[in-house]
Amino acid sequence: MITLLEVLKKSEGFLSKKGCASPRLDAEILISRALDMTRLEVYMQFERPMQETELEAIRGLIGRRSSREPVAYIEGKKEFWSKPFVVRPGILIPRPDTETLVEAALALIPEDEPLFVADIGAGSGCVGLAIASERPNIKLFSTDISPVAIKTVIENAIALGLRDRVAPLTGDLMSPIPGSRTIDIVVSNPPYIPSKEIETLAPEILEFEPRGALDGGEDGLDIYRRLIPEAAARATKAVLVEIGAGQQDDVVKIFQDAGLTEIQRHKDLAGIDRVISGLVQKT
Repeated sequence: MITLLEVLKKSEGFLSKKGCASPRLDAEILISRALDMTRLEVYMQFERPMQETELEAIRGLIGRRSSREPVAYIEGKKEFWSKPFVVRPGILIPRPDTETLVEAALALIPEDEPLFVADIGAGSGCVGLAIASERPNIKLFSTDISPVAIKTVIENAIALGLRDRVAPLTGDLMSPIPGSRTIDIVVSNPPYIPSKEIETLAPEILEFEPRGALDGGEDGLDIYRRLIPEAAARATKAVLVEIGAGQQDDVVKIFQDAGLTEIQRHKDLAGIDRVISGLVQKT
C-alpha cells in the first residue's frame, strides 16, 4: 500500500520532469484539494495509506497540472490581497505585483470619504474589490468586455460581502458607465505585453490565460493610449494603471499628454516601476 508521502514525492518528481516551476508546492496544493485536506493536514498524515479512489482523484489533478494548466484554474481560486478570489479559464489570474495598484489607490482614498471608483478591465474583480474591502464608503464600477469576467466579478463580490456596493458592467473600457455617473478614481490593469513577446511566455500563460488580457499590441501600449485620455476626462480625482517592466517613461508621457498632474511611479516588491498614478487637475 502506497503512503501519502510516497504519493507526494512521486507527484513532485513527475511535475518536475514536466517543467513545472514549483513542483513540490503544486503537488501539495493539488493533493490537498483531491483529499479535501489542508496542506498542514497532509504533512501530519504522511504515513497514511492511500485508497484507490483517492489515488484516482490525485492522478486527475496532477495530470492536469502536468499539461501546464495553472494551479489556480485547477483549484478555481487564487489568493489576492489575502483574500480568495474565484478564477476560471477566460479570466486573467491575479498576480502579487498587482497588489501595488491596490496600495497606490488606497493611499489616495481617505477611509471615510464616499467616492466612486471604476475598475476598468476588471477580470476577476480583484483590484476593485480589494480596494472596496478596505474602504467601506466607496462604490465600485467594474467593467470588462468579457461576460465571463463580469460573472466572476459578481461571484467574488458576493463572496466578499460587497455586492451591494458593486456595479458590474459589460463593455469596452469606460463605455458601459453612463456619462451621467460620477467617477472619482479610475484604476486599471490593462493588457501590456507586446504582441511579439506573447509566444515567448510560459505555457501556463500562453496556452491557458486569455490572450486578450495579455496582448497590448505592437509596443504593449495600445490600451493605454485609448484608456488614459478617456479616464482623465471623466475622473474627478485620479487615474492609476499597472504597467509592464520598462514602460514607465512611455506611460508617464501618455499621462502628461492627457493633462494629469503630480504623476508618480510606484515600485513593486522587486523594485520595478509597476504602477503609474496621476491626479486630475482641478478647474
